[in-house]
Amino acid sequence: MKRAHKLTLGALAVPALGYLAACGWMYAKQRELIYLPQGTKADAQQTDFGIARNGVMLNGWLVNIGKPKAVIYFGGNAERIEDMRDEFARWFPDSSTYLVPYRGYGASEGEPSQEAILADALAIFDQVQARQPGAPITVIGRSLGSGVASYVASQRPVSRLALVTPFDSLATVAQMHYPWLPARWILSDQYPSVDYLSQYAGPLLVIRAGQDQVVPPGSTDQLLARLKRPAEVVDLAQADHSNVIADPRYGQALAKFVSAP
Repeated sequence: MKRAHKLTLGALAVPALGYLAACGWMYAKQRELIYLPQGTKADAQQTDFGIARNGVMLNGWLVNIGKPKAVIYFGGNAERIEDMRDEFARWFPDSSTYLVPYRGYGASEGEPSQEAILADALAIFDQVQARQPGAPITVIGRSLGSGVASYVASQRPVSRLALVTPFDSLATVAQMHYPWLPARWILSDQYPSVDYLSQYAGPLLVIRAGQDQVVPPGSTDQLLARLKRPAEVVDLAQADHSNVIADPRYGQALAKFVSAP
C-alpha cells in the first residue's frame, strides 16, 4: 500500500511541477510577451521631437506644428507610430500631434516597463502643455496605449480621451488568452484602465473591433460595463486588431471627436 501511495504521489507531482515551471517561465518572460519593440526601431536623426527623462532620451515626431490644439498619441505594443503621421496630419488639421515612442521603441532609449512608461507619459503631457499653454489636449491610445492614455487622463487635465481597442485591464486580456494560468497573480504590468477611468470625467470615445483576437471584445465590454458614465462607442464589427485603422469609419470617428468644440 505504501508503495502504491508513493507511486500515486509521484504521478501527481510530475504535472504539478510542470505547471509550476510553466508559471515560472511566464512570470520571467512576461515583459518579452507584452512589449514587442523589435520591429519599431528608428534612427534618432530621423525624429524631430524629443524629451529627456532621467538620463533616457525619448525621440519622436511632431505633426502639424504650431496649431491651436494638441493631440498626444500612444500606440500599440508593436506599433510603428510614425506610420500614422500622414493620416493624423489630415485628420487633425487644427492640432499639433505628438508621437513619442515608448522607451525601448523607435528611437527612444531605455527598457519598457509599466512604471517607466506611465511616468514618461505624464512627462510628455507636461511637455506638450508647456509648449502649448492653454491649448486643449486630446489623448488617444490604441491597444496597449489605451492603458497609458487612461492613466494620463486620470492624472492630468486631458480635454478629450479616445481609446482604440481598449481593455479593462491587461490582466483580463492575459487571463482570456491563458485561462489555465493564474495570469492575474503572475502579471506585473497590468494597466488597470477601468480603475484609471474612474478618475476621468471628460468626453470619451471608444473604438472597438468586433473580430479582435488580441484584445478580446469581452475585455472591451467589461471596460464599458464598468464605466460610471456612458461613452461614445464606435463598433467596427468586421474589423480585427490589426486592420481596424483601415476602416474609413476609424479616421472619421477620430477626426470628428478631436475637432469637436
